[in-house]
Amino acid sequence: MGRSLAFPLLLIALAVGGFLYVRQAQSAGPTSRTATQAENQAAAAAAATDFAAAQAVLLSWFAAHGTFAGVTLPPVYAVTVARADASSFCLQAGAGTATTHEPGPGGQAQSGPC
Repeated sequence: MGRSLAFPLLLIALAVGGFLYVRQAQSAGPTSRTATQAENQAAAAAAATDFAAAQAVLLSWFAAHGTFAGVTLPPVYAVTVARADASSFCLQAGAGTATTHEPGPGGQAQSGPC
């Protein structure tokens, strides 16, 4: 008799445990603020990767022309050249509050526009 009740009791225990886990995850899940922070952090990491790839193109342009003025980037980089002069440039990615920029050459990605 004890064996015949073991399986249904196991199923009930698993169902109750699963229900309690889901309820706890809903109440302790990420808030909209931390989700927004995570999204901004992910966007900044992606922009840093895009900036690194775009800088190689800009440095090649500088080697060939002796200036950063006039340089453009193909859309594949998801980065725009906001400013470029004889010795420096500023790359920009994103839009709105998720905009990041990187002054160059040799700068670090920062939040906000150029």
